[in-house]
Amino acid sequence: MYANVLFGVGLVSAFSRLGLAQTIIVNGEAIIANEHTVSPAFVTTNASSSNATADLFLGETRQLTDDVLKNLTGLGLTNILLFGFADPATAANQSTIGPCKTFPDEFVAYPGLVTKRVFDLLLGGSLIQTTPLASPCYSDYGNQDAAKCREITSRWSDSSYIHTNDPTSINAILFEGTSCVPHTINPYAKNCTIGAYPTMSVNVTNVSQIQLAINMARSLNLRLVVKNTGHDYGAKSTGAGALSIWTHNLKDIQLYENYEEGSYRGPAFKMGAGIQVFEAYEAAHKHNLTIVGAEGKTVGLTGGYILGGGHSPLSSIYGMAADQVLSIEVVTADGRFVTASETSHSELFWALRGGGGSTYGVVTSMVIKAFPEIPVTTMSFSLTTGDDVSVRQFWQAVRAYFQGFINYTDAGNYAHFNLNATSGNYVWNMAPWFAPNMSKSELQALSQPFFNAVGKIGLDLKPVYQEYTSFYEAWDKSFPLESWGSNLARYGSRLFPKENWENSTKLSDTFEAIRYVVDSGGVVSGYNVAAAPKSGYPDSAVNPAWRQAVLHAVDIVSWTQDMYTELITIWSTTLTSDWGVVWRQVSPGSGAYLSESDYIEPNFQQSFWGDKYDRLYRLKKKMDPWDVFYAQNAVGSEDWEMSDYIFGVLPSQNSRLCRRGTNLSQRGELKKVKAE
Repeated sequence: MYANVLFGVGLVSAFSRLGLAQTIIVNGEAIIANEHTVSPAFVTTNASSSNATADLFLGETRQLTDDVLKNLTGLGLTNILLFGFADPATAANQSTIGPCKTFPDEFVAYPGLVTKRVFDLLLGGSLIQTTPLASPCYSDYGNQDAAKCREITSRWSDSSYIHTNDPTSINAILFEGTSCVPHTINPYAKNCTIGAYPTMSVNVTNVSQIQLAINMARSLNLRLVVKNTGHDYGAKSTGAGALSIWTHNLKDIQLYENYEEGSYRGPAFKMGAGIQVFEAYEAAHKHNLTIVGAEGKTVGLTGGYILGGGHSPLSSIYGMAADQVLSIEVVTADGRFVTASETSHSELFWALRGGGGSTYGVVTSMVIKAFPEIPVTTMSFSLTTGDDVSVRQFWQAVRAYFQGFINYTDAGNYAHFNLNATSGNYVWNMAPWFAPNMSKSELQALSQPFFNAVGKIGLDLKPVYQEYTSFYEAWDKSFPLESWGSNLARYGSRLFPKENWENSTKLSDTFEAIRYVVDSGGVVSGYNVAAAPKSGYPDSAVNPAWRQAVLHAVDIVSWTQDMYTELITIWSTTLTSDWGVVWRQVSPGSGAYLSESDYIEPNFQQSFWGDKYDRLYRLKKKMDPWDVFYAQNAVGSEDWEMSDYIFGVLPSQNSRLCRRGTNLSQRGELKKVKAE
């Protein structure tokens, strides 16, 4: 089947001629040592993708092409097919290795010395063998370091920078297996293992590296994952035995003052896939512009955030972040580098805006609209039950706030608030009420009916107002750095439609459903936001439920380390089978935000994409018939399943990924394919 999995003498000869290897070692396998750690010498430097309307970044001009492959064939590379392009039209005629994604050591080429060394050479020295971030806290990897461990431990939960800057660390460590964490996270841990972290990752700086990784993963039936920052509730950027494409260092930014694309004429930024929200906002602010981006500072803007839709503090004015995209540079499952826009690969362009990450390709950059900088007024307050505030008064005040959701979003407002009773008292934090393009007096006028109602209840919330001259300053001061890396919580969400506020009975039911979670020991993180701007929005794969919603609510269940497993299982199950059921009952036909959702969201196809799912699934099968790309709850993921589960129901990323229906004996087979 794959008789030439090993790189033979022809490969050694080829790279010797290219001057990329100085020492040849043959000891059972052909190994190339003393490689140069520069970009591959054989990659073209003046290539372009199809119909790009913005200049390619330098890294995007460095591409693997048919001519390059022919040149390597001429040099005697016997395994050129391992890195060659594929044709989706003939995929049905191509054999596959087996019913499960290849695990390490099932093939002598993965992750054998030849693959490691030669693949790294092809990549220009950018291949990283995974060492878990917290490994200095243990002796397993031979790098134990008490000082380094203290530093990692001190920053683990309250600073996401150390995780986003690491090639494999992710947020959703519960589903990774919590295999290597500081002892403050798991005091019972005795060892550090790789768990579901990828076996190796490619530190991407150019397109050719992505193409090489995709082509090799497809040829060897490897599990392939894509990590930008690791921000995700569903562990989409990790997987046991996988090869990872790490796009974090694609950091180019280019401003176009008068960009033209379709009917759009105006300012736009082209941003690399590694650009994070804080970097994007800073760049825009320098030019007195702003963009539609996330609340979270270290979120990867043009990675999974926009691919999942992307709600924003500016969504009630401009819509979703995905609505602002003008074109996308992307490497698809066949290894080709293309431009997706309204006029080039338009079906792919439709899908990438909201269809989810790790599904249709690996994005290298996007061109997105920019808008003039605008002033913002914020308002914050807090309410806690106690001697002066009864539980009854507390919920009356929250209900008075709910009453005005449509008015607030119609005015372009956005609010992030939290409700919980985990300390014994009920707590409501408005953090903050965010009013773009409004003065303090205008926000006071808008919110006055709410404060009048609160006053009649007998409460004084003492709101604190702050006026800012720019969105950037308001955002920077209002939203703290995200917390990270807990294995003691699970999240779910629901998009509650505007129609629930247009009917008093439905509004009461919605309010009681929110309260039910808090009364039951959960936390609700709410966002009063609407993503259907008066100016309209483009047709895309964005969940249609977003266009009807005025509340995006996240419910959170948590537990403690000292709870026994059976009790944790009960708490975890409550999120899906109790709270989630109640929320779905009061919002039938609506959905949830896929990037902030239940890890085992029931009927995720409808919940995340509504009536758009069938179209997305057909395109997935057309563009990626090999299933190169897989992620939890992504389009087409229902065709696959994990071999192990956490708490009996949560698929463990630290297990085999097999086609659904594969029996256990097939999953356990370890087939070694040797060179002939």
